[in-house]
Amino acid sequence: MTNFSWKGVMPAVTTKFTDADMLDLDMFTTNINAQLEAGVHGIILGGTLGEASTLDTEEKKILVEHTVNLVDGKVPVVMNIAEQSTKEAIKAAERAQDQGASGLMVLPPMRYKSTDYETVAYFKAIASSTSLPIMIYNNPVDYKIEVTLDMFEELLKHDNIQAVKESTRDITNVIRIRNRFEDRLSILCGVDTLAMESLVMGADGWVAGLVCAFPRETVAVYELVKAGRIEEASRIYNWFMPLLELDINPQLVQNIKLAEVATGIGTENVRLPRLPLQGDERNRVLSIIEEGVKTRPIIPNI
Repeated sequence: MTNFSWKGVMPAVTTKFTDADMLDLDMFTTNINAQLEAGVHGIILGGTLGEASTLDTEEKKILVEHTVNLVDGKVPVVMNIAEQSTKEAIKAAERAQDQGASGLMVLPPMRYKSTDYETVAYFKAIASSTSLPIMIYNNPVDYKIEVTLDMFEELLKHDNIQAVKESTRDITNVIRIRNRFEDRLSILCGVDTLAMESLVMGADGWVAGLVCAFPRETVAVYELVKAGRIEEASRIYNWFMPLLELDINPQLVQNIKLAEVATGIGTENVRLPRLPLQGDERNRVLSIIEEGVKTRPIIPNI
């Protein structure tokens, strides 16, 4: 599935580990099946939520091939590329394509704060090395590198650079992108707490985090907004907001894995140096999750 639209809800899924710190493909399968049953539109592997920086090359291969087999063409499987060098990023893109991925989400260079010129050259080198469609992850808050509209103008000379994961935290950037590029660049919101606003303003989709634990509610917000049923979407989104705020936190992986435990589609196991939440912070997060589970809204027919 190489020809697909960058739209809809695309979970940035967590990577499941056993108590012995091996890949837990059984629980991973349970979660992916829950996502598919809820009607998500794609699966994104190996992002921040997927603890990509702690995965080795063989584990990434296993995850891509397992997910491709599991989804069986129902939705695209997108692999995240987050490397320290252009050479390694190109290798990672080639591996993802060979393993059956349908697309790539590409971060700017890790660790080195590249200039605008270097950033564009990095993305273009990756795009030139693969035929897979690419979504650029624009998150200057966390990665200190902003992909500006002028940079996108240059990047769009590559036909396979097609989308942006918009995480600037500036909701008007959705409008700026749409005004500048119309339908040449698909926009997927990358910030859970701005997702409904972004969709209302014309974003094509949502790269979501709390969807890992609450897939039905996440898909419902998207589908209701796209159907123009804003009031119904708002009721779910308002209930969702305390949970969504768990995504904009340095411990987002631990937070969301705790939520997955509460909804029965994950475990709390994280990979060192991460550790499960402790003490007052753990109790605070658990109270938010417990209240959310207790008051889960009824999903209307869409």
